[in-house]
Amino acid sequence: MTKTLALILAAASVGGAQVTYEQLLNPPPKDWLHYSGTYDSKRHSPLKQVHTGNVKHLVPKWMHHIRGATRLESVPIVVDGVMYVSQPNEVYAYDARTGRVIWEYHRQSIRRGPNRGVAVYGNKVYMGTPDAMLIALDARSGNLVWEAKLAEAEDGYWSPLAPLAINGKVIIGIAPGDHGLNGFLDAYDAETGERLWRWKAIPEPGEPGNETWAGDSWKTAGGDTWLTGSYDPELNLLYWGIGNPAPDFDGDVRKGDNLYTECMVALDADTGKLKWYFQFTPHDLHDWDAVEIPILVDAPFNGKMRKLLVQANRNGFYYVLDRVTGEFLHGTPFINKLNWATGLTETGRPIRVPGVEPTLTGNKVCPATAGATNWMSPAYSHETNLFYFVAQEGCGISYKARDTWKPGGVPFMATGYIESPADPWQMYVRALDLQTGKLVWEYEQIGSRRYGAGVLSTAGGLVFVGDDQGFLTALDAKTGKPLWYFNTGQQITASASTFLVDGKQHIAITAGSNVVVFGLHEAQ
Repeated sequence: MTKTLALILAAASVGGAQVTYEQLLNPPPKDWLHYSGTYDSKRHSPLKQVHTGNVKHLVPKWMHHIRGATRLESVPIVVDGVMYVSQPNEVYAYDARTGRVIWEYHRQSIRRGPNRGVAVYGNKVYMGTPDAMLIALDARSGNLVWEAKLAEAEDGYWSPLAPLAINGKVIIGIAPGDHGLNGFLDAYDAETGERLWRWKAIPEPGEPGNETWAGDSWKTAGGDTWLTGSYDPELNLLYWGIGNPAPDFDGDVRKGDNLYTECMVALDADTGKLKWYFQFTPHDLHDWDAVEIPILVDAPFNGKMRKLLVQANRNGFYYVLDRVTGEFLHGTPFINKLNWATGLTETGRPIRVPGVEPTLTGNKVCPATAGATNWMSPAYSHETNLFYFVAQEGCGISYKARDTWKPGGVPFMATGYIESPADPWQMYVRALDLQTGKLVWEYEQIGSRRYGAGVLSTAGGLVFVGDDQGFLTALDAKTGKPLWYFNTGQQITASASTFLVDGKQHIAITAGSNVVVFGLHEAQ
């Protein structure tokens, strides 16, 4: 069901909202066209009207409450003054100047989530759904254009991630591997919804990598693709992080490295063929999904220009890879509390500490299953050469038990974990040197103990980040010094975006059940 409001007032804006592939390649600074800002996922905006000298004058410009929402995770997408925000089964189009609703789309289906946003391409808006569909909406009206089934919702599948639109295609992944449902990555024709290719994260018998699964454990192996990846148009390669194996905590029934779980994979965007892979945590026992968004940077490394891929991984290590070949170049811990490995080999394989694994009676593991970081978006600024992200210090007590896979979307985790009472979680914003991973500065998010909010970097010398207490904070990008904050009143579990409307820079964030947009105070 689609509800159109104030369409006449917004017709001029929406009618022109045609997003070309050339614009997706080089987004106009005034717009925010991708979940991660750009194909390389740097989340760095060249806008600098709001800067270190005037950010203290940032004030709310408008707010819209989304009925029924409790934990919005959508990144606001902005095209020519029109903003698109989503939650499970719903998309809203706003006049980005005022917050006036242009149209709403509501889908009748099961409700489970979260939903992290939409993609825009041509005159369409694309979204994954709780019933495992990819849908295309008319950007001008919100009317449904087509829908494509990814998988059977009755089996337990859904799609929480923001799709990635590339040349003529829409790329989308699936969840949840924690139910023993094998993951995949799909490409669909952007105009028709026809499936063009599918890459399966778990290799079947006769395929390379299947030998890393003992017996028939590959059949219920997990490896989902629940967070948006990155894209290099020059190499025509998609880079996607792959989730954990199943069952999560009992590895006795799935001996082996368990490919391609806990990997970064590079796929040919035209065919879905695997170009290379790198596995961060072979035979993972701690539910450390490797889906964290990879940032693509061309930068010198050891005196030579390289095409790099960098990622802060949930297992506690920061990685630098060659994104052409997948070669491991460098890795180092980015947290202080890390007890499961002493380091990485020359090829990037973890050097494990014996005995640090889930047990029947519980075992202390650092970082906890929640991870040293998680799905919250990182950022990179070429102006500072710093990699910004949210880190979590803390440990967990992990348990294992025997479990039997059951159909219908039943969790297949072989038990779980609790927070360590002696080492409670604490969130930080950290800035690392891109090439070395050396800590340059950190900002402690006082009292913040739950993850969710990512970061945004701007040419104004600022890093914007939210937290679980509802604060959106602006930090000095060079020093980490807090310069401004605003209490939205609700937990923030999303990443901010920035855009121009009427020639003026704004910052947008979803917080709890509200969309909140900020701009500089204008003297009357």
